[in-house]
Amino acid sequence: MMATPIRLSDELMSDAEVYAQVTSRTVPKQIEHWAKIGRIMEDNADLSYEFVQGVLIAEAELNAGKATKYVRRKDRN
Repeated sequence: MMATPIRLSDELMSDAEVYAQVTSRTVPKQIEHWAKIGRIMEDNADLSYEFVQGVLIAEAELNAGKATKYVRRKDRN
């Protein structure tokens, strides 16, 4: 996929720079993150931001091989 230049407001770029520093992302990756979250939230308006964030974290953990099999408490003994 080829990158497409777009015009963004100075205010959005300034905010993205701040958030990018805090989250250890580049400014373009921060804007992509916001766009991804916005798209998910619009498609799933009944879900909370915290739930969506948890799903994204779980997906990243699964992709990184950090997932473990769920075992019910009563089956652990």
